[in-house]
Amino acid sequence: MTLQRLLVFAPTRRAASETFVRANLAGLPFEVQAYFGDERPWNQPARLAYGLAVMLSKVCTRLGLLRLAGWPAAMVARGLIARHRPDLVLAEFGFHAVRVMEAAPVMAVPLVVHFRGSDLSAQSKLGVLRGRYRRLMGLAEGLICKSQPMAETLQALGAPADRILISASGANAHLFHSSEPAAAPPVCLSVGRFVAKKGPLHTIRAFAAQPQGQLWMVGEGPLLAEAKALAEQLDLGPRIRFLGVHSQADVAVLMRQVRVFVQHSLVAADGDSEGNPVAVMEAQLSGLPVVATRHAGIPEVVIDGKTGVLVEEGDVRGMAEAIERLLQDPTLCAQFGAAGRCHVEQGFTLEQHLEDLSRFLIQTHAKAERVA
Repeated sequence: MTLQRLLVFAPTRRAASETFVRANLAGLPFEVQAYFGDERPWNQPARLAYGLAVMLSKVCTRLGLLRLAGWPAAMVARGLIARHRPDLVLAEFGFHAVRVMEAAPVMAVPLVVHFRGSDLSAQSKLGVLRGRYRRLMGLAEGLICKSQPMAETLQALGAPADRILISASGANAHLFHSSEPAAAPPVCLSVGRFVAKKGPLHTIRAFAAQPQGQLWMVGEGPLLAEAKALAEQLDLGPRIRFLGVHSQADVAVLMRQVRVFVQHSLVAADGDSEGNPVAVMEAQLSGLPVVATRHAGIPEVVIDGKTGVLVEEGDVRGMAEAIERLLQDPTLCAQFGAAGRCHVEQGFTLEQHLEDLSRFLIQTHAKAERVA
């Protein structure tokens, strides 16, 4: 029997940062039913039950009752599997997968887990759930991650290499295209949440250390107030603009108005790390040169000296020099941008990710059928 029906369990549908989860749901060629841990509609009993069970699982986790935390949502998940009779269960994020993982083997349905980044790095997730992750590695028939470093972490937890798919979330070619950095004004663009692993304060310091252009920053988050205070302290004035949250379509338009994309990703104090930042792929697919760090999956996307410039994490001076070099050389920006567009078109588009993901799910289902 071929894979036709897919049941998805995910922590949230609403967060602006989870665009890739919504893209998967919209783009996969299966009949998809999805349940989200932050949805509790009173007029939909099944979704209400799942949301309440996930809330209870979170309480148990905070109390350190990790084994007990794996049962409330799993019990509801068993009922949902019986109701929808899926051919395969896909759990988004490792920390959410451990809440439902006990349901799949009991119901004899293959489980695939999609890891995204912080779920395999942050102390609050990997550090707390390491033991539960080891059990998850034995229960899951397939594991998806964003980069080679993430795959190595999965293998260290006990995952067989032949059960792992490395596939970046990918950039949407219908939105991100047609940037002309050589003709654009000397403006740098940064897109991402104002959180430690995105390095917004490092980006601001690097920009301030060189004398040219403007910096536009898209996003919000807990470090936004500190970022604005730093910009004032460095007397950046009109050279920096904080643009708030924008849709992907709006970001695509902004990328067609600037010369350089910048992102100083780094490992946060709590261990939180990127998987493979989608904004970096979107910038390169648009045709922009990228200044970023040698962090997580970024070197798989940005080829240093060919599609952009990579510096070490925390190297503010090196980033400042790279920004200044590119802002002074529109021709080099165009050269890097064209090479970056070709590189992403060859392996990092949303369409390619969905093809890889669909093929992997079909193969995993077929393998489980043969074993059964």
